Amino acid sequence: MHASRDFDTAQPPPPNEEALVQDLALDTLLGAMADGDRVLYDVARRALLCGTADPATIAYRQAVLRDCLQNPAVVRELYDVAVASIENRKRHYYGTFSRYPRSILMDAIELLQMFVGLLEELRRIGRWHAVKFKSEGFSRFFTMIAGELDDAYFDCIQRHLRELKFRDGVLISATLGRGNEGSGYMLRKPLREKIGLVKRALGRRPPSFGFSIHPRDESGGRALSELRDRGINPVANALAQSADHINHFFETLRTELAFYMGCMNLHRKLTGIAEPVCFPQPLPAARRAHAYRGLYDLCLALTMGSRVVGNDGGADGRDLVIITGANQGGKSTFLRSVGLAQLMMQSGMFVAAESFRASVCRGLFTHFRREEDASLTSGKLEEELTRMNDIVAHLAPDAMVLFNESFAATNEREGSEIAGQIVRALQEKGVRIFFVTHLYEFPRALFADRARNVLFLRAERRADGGRTFRLVEAGPLQTSYGQDLYRRIFQTAN
Repeated sequence: MHASRDFDTAQPPPPNEEALVQDLALDTLLGAMADGDRVLYDVARRALLCGTADPATIAYRQAVLRDCLQNPAVVRELYDVAVASIENRKRHYYGTFSRYPRSILMDAIELLQMFVGLLEELRRIGRWHAVKFKSEGFSRFFTMIAGELDDAYFDCIQRHLRELKFRDGVLISATLGRGNEGSGYMLRKPLREKIGLVKRALGRRPPSFGFSIHPRDESGGRALSELRDRGINPVANALAQSADHINHFFETLRTELAFYMGCMNLHRKLTGIAEPVCFPQPLPAARRAHAYRGLYDLCLALTMGSRVVGNDGGADGRDLVIITGANQGGKSTFLRSVGLAQLMMQSGMFVAAESFRASVCRGLFTHFRREEDASLTSGKLEEELTRMNDIVAHLAPDAMVLFNESFAATNEREGSEIAGQIVRALQEKGVRIFFVTHLYEFPRALFADRARNVLFLRAERRADGGRTFRLVEAGPLQTSYGQDLYRRIFQTAN
């Protein structure tokens, strides 16, 4: 996910997390990515909502994702290895909850033995498939695996694990401290050199003393066990830390791969209904670039299970896009497609379009129409203004705000005045805006100014009242085609 650090799953979500999820129907997108896997869902949600504004990081993730889409079976194999390590740890490793060094040591040995087998599996995958991956991320990963997990590494681990089972007993040294109490306990490595029979029988030995404990001497057995634990305690702790280190590696690997697994699941589902996807071109925020072909609402496509209408267009050099036109003409759907594409691009994913390039934004915010407050604690306009106040508190230059039929809870004149003042204030602070509205005076006043940094789109309507669900570049009209609604409701009923 990053070239120089791990993906941080503990980073706080944006302050408008719930609004983004609700307004952009992100649960549909995340459900398709997760495909029933809770880990995939959580990682995908955090990656989408905590995207990056760095085009270089986006390009880095895109290259990794391209490798994943070209080698899905290998990526799933890597992910399965990481999952297996975590599941096995849950079943077999209980030393963390023990206060006895011997128990900690034995459980750490068992866990490391399991890890060794999985590390060897990673090395095997790398040897067979590393040449298929071209991205910087995977190249560094497989190079690290090949360089650090060589034969000498595994031979060293296996030798230490065999020695730490202490089949020939434990050799410990200590000194006598105050009151002849033992101190400075240290585990010693047994002497391995072979001594001939004659030398062993005739050679001089250093003086030594020993004792034996009766099999029924429980107190003596406990005392001896305590001495043993004092000697192996540092080794047990060191080995447990080594096991935790390798376990953290596998947990990180699973988290990093979970995002790309989610992308692969989504890609499979979209291409399964013949919807196009593309890798977007991210540009610096100051460029004010926004161009697209075949941009569509992928959540609508996933819900319908079939292709939906996409839009072509561009808003290069524009800070404000005003979208007007007939009801049910595709305005809100287009607005969602813009928000989804921005989130997906800045998380490093492909987007739901034939082609897409855009400037990154420093925070995406939505202000969509809400249902009436059932508790009657506030009026609808007051609720809208309260939400707007919360958004403003977190806005920064180069942020993006998507408005959907906002400030229409009052009359035309007041709603247009409120919308106009808010939009002008946001523009002065360098905020980019997409605004879907049924108000007329608000867009008419902006259209009359002929400002170069404003783009006007209108939902296309045929002469017979039919909708194409496409947006065309055109100014606002005073009519909202209420007769279309009348015909649909009353003439159909008759």
